[in-house]
Amino acid sequence: MSPEDPAGLSLLEGLHSTPARRYLSAEPIGDDVLRVILDAAVRGPSGGNSQRWAWIVVRDTAVKRQIAEWYREGWEHSYGSRREQILASGSMSPANFRAAEHLAHHLEEAPVWVFPVLLGPARSRNPRLGSSIYGAVQQLMLAARAHGIGSTLTTLYAAHEDGVRALLNLPEDAITMALVPLGYPARGRWAQPKRRPLDEVVFQERYEERS
Repeated sequence: MSPEDPAGLSLLEGLHSTPARRYLSAEPIGDDVLRVILDAAVRGPSGGNSQRWAWIVVRDTAVKRQIAEWYREGWEHSYGSRREQILASGSMSPANFRAAEHLAHHLEEAPVWVFPVLLGPARSRNPRLGSSIYGAVQQLMLAARAHGIGSTLTTLYAAHEDGVRALLNLPEDAITMALVPLGYPARGRWAQPKRRPLDEVVFQERYEERS
């Protein structure tokens, strides 16, 4: 699959057409492209411009295989074991469920994984500490989109954070904030994610209950 021309994608078009892409091919991503994507990520938000972060790029098949096993354990606990219930309830569309299920079973096939990591916050009780990193993660995903590379943000491995920390050789007081698998899409299209209408979720001055 040929990369897209990143200069041909407007900012607003990218913002409106970067859905989670969970069907990812094993086609390699060039180091030069990956460097551009990561450079866009580190231009993103950092509280106090402290930049107490690390971006761990994982290609090693053995590391991915182990984390993927933990990820599938998390998937099974949260979703897989309730497959029929979730599909019957309509809380997740069948297409979205199948895509997430596919990712769980094929996660290690994505050629590149990126873990955004916060350095030093593991013992903090501040629930918002380091939350600005997610803006930087979105910049990574948008930069990937500009190059025709799909991504999604997931944390289903998190029950094994200590094991992941050991595999990635992270300090004891560091914490991973997400896993972002990157890959050229194997199927699907760049489409505007479906969202509730603005009038249902935007409030002027204060929140109000709406029926």
